[in-house]
Amino acid sequence: MLMKAETSMNPVDDDAGTPVSVKIRERIQASRKRFHANDNIAEFIEPGELERLLDEVAVKMKGVLESLVIDTESDHNTGDTARRVAKMYVSEVFRGRYVKAPAITEFPNAEHLNELMIVGPITVRSACSHHFCPVIGRIWIGVMPNEHTNVIGLSKYARLAEWVMGRPQIQEEAVVQLADLIMEKTQPDGLAIVMEASHYCMAWRGVKDMNSKMINSVMRGVFLKDSALRREFLALIPR
Repeated sequence: MLMKAETSMNPVDDDAGTPVSVKIRERIQASRKRFHANDNIAEFIEPGELERLLDEVAVKMKGVLESLVIDTESDHNTGDTARRVAKMYVSEVFRGRYVKAPAITEFPNAEHLNELMIVGPITVRSACSHHFCPVIGRIWIGVMPNEHTNVIGLSKYARLAEWVMGRPQIQEEAVVQLADLIMEKTQPDGLAIVMEASHYCMAWRGVKDMNSKMINSVMRGVFLKDSALRREFLALIPR
């Protein structure tokens, strides 16, 4: 008599052994979303996967050190470097890629404020997408509210800037991303942002010029139309 084969009560996970970075990438590609260096991908990361991603990066970073012919087995200075670098990238420097936007409490503009408000300088830190060298600078944010504008605390502008800059960035793109985010959150009549930063991809390598800085701006709404308002904003920025 033929005996029916006993089925396992614990089905094999088809994804077992698949790197977590591959699983995250497949979800993004299935949704037809972009995952460039300065994109946030938090919505595609499931609970517990960020810790596993850090482990994966640490293993691959150890391979980088080995390819640089560094003896991580006997060198007391670099034995844990791979893990430290992985933690720095995933949990600190590039945290803005892997976590959702900070919660922002918004209040109605009860007093119908409609005068120019400037926040800054806000110190920001990032790394350039080209060389992963530090980008360190300051941001000034000018807001022209209206009666329908959502009012947020001053510290929240710093939190939003930190979230956007916490990814490999190009300064010109970072300021646009920050402007889009603040416009979405607050709905003002106008928004102006100026960023000034030192780029260590230019100071630490290449031409090694320690004194050069990049300054750029983004203007939205009434700041684009009203030249007097633009001049007022720029004149009020302490330099």
